[in-house]
Amino acid sequence: MSKKRYEALLALDTRGKEDSAKDIIERLEKELKAEGLEIEQVQRLENRELSYEHAHQKNAYFVNVVFSTEPAVIAKLRSKFKLDDEVGFFQFLSLPAKKEAVAA
Repeated sequence: MSKKRYEALLALDTRGKEDSAKDIIERLEKELKAEGLEIEQVQRLENRELSYEHAHQKNAYFVNVVFSTEPAVIAKLRSKFKLDDEVGFFQFLSLPAKKEAVAA
């Protein structure tokens, strides 16, 4: 099966542990790589106030991850993130294939 590109937006629950957001992101990156993901980019979007409360959470530290993986792995990641207390909520988006650079 061929790998596809995806984008994941993660809202981390850092209540009471704002200084450890970096540690949470590093742990998640290691877990994603262990699942066989090829991570292209990780954007740390900082702590933002939510427009509505989610599970008594008013703020979240947002992280955007662009990666390539087998489509079957996405279901596994959804299950993993649902069980992770530090991931408040998440969204996956399928991206178009990366275009090859053309030599001039």
